[in-house]
Amino acid sequence: MPRPISGFWTSLVFCSFASVAVSGPPGAAAKPSASATAFPSSGSADGSTETGSRSAAKPQAKCWSIARLKYGGGGDWYAGPSMLVNLSRRLRSDLGIPACAEERQVAVMDGDLYDFPILFMTGHGNVAFAEEERKVLREYLLRGGLLFADDNYGMDTSFRREMKLLFPNHPMAPLGPKHPVFNAHYRFPDGLPKIHQHDGKRATAYGIAVEGRTVVFYSYESDLGNGWEDPEVHKDPPELHEAALRMGVNVVAWFLQGASPAVALP
Repeated sequence: MPRPISGFWTSLVFCSFASVAVSGPPGAAAKPSASATAFPSSGSADGSTETGSRSAAKPQAKCWSIARLKYGGGGDWYAGPSMLVNLSRRLRSDLGIPACAEERQVAVMDGDLYDFPILFMTGHGNVAFAEEERKVLREYLLRGGLLFADDNYGMDTSFRREMKLLFPNHPMAPLGPKHPVFNAHYRFPDGLPKIHQHDGKRATAYGIAVEGRTVVFYSYESDLGNGWEDPEVHKDPPELHEAALRMGVNVVAWFLQGASPAVALP
């Protein structure tokens, strides 16, 4: 049975990144810092929104959002319009998070990056950040954000290049099946699930850890995002659609538990 996320973490999603302290094993308590502030509202969990990503806050209608990251280089950052909508639905039902019903999008230099605790990026083509964008993105990640990247088949080479430029002293490392992300809510004893075949290679998760916290999570040869899409898009069997959504839920639960890079205890 999946473990329910703590009510403490459910309420903490409206706190600033500074309040998300690294926790111990999944479910352990973590103390928010005194500098915690409310996340700006970007609409409501039931789908009602206002124009723009920085819409006026409505205390009775706050919602929490993963934002799709818009990037340069020519890759289709917009691929899979139902991905995040369906994942957000599962965050509401599985974790009790008041996730926004509609997708939010943000570019690194938009000015509202800190409205979103997790940035999701996917696509099939080239990824390229300008130097100033790298500087802003690096600061965002070091301040507590997470970059959740999913190779939709074709962005691997350029994404790895950009990560080396972003964190030259912190190489991307594979996450084994005992890593906490595979046990954060649902159990994945074999590690990252294989959703689409791509080149037929083993599905592998990678992470970049800085000072005891993972700042980048990268799923390769899996295609979680396509697995999140409406079932009729790719005709995935129900078990693969479910596995992809459960893994997405795990990444968010693990982030809220502190994004520990440590290997889970047996």
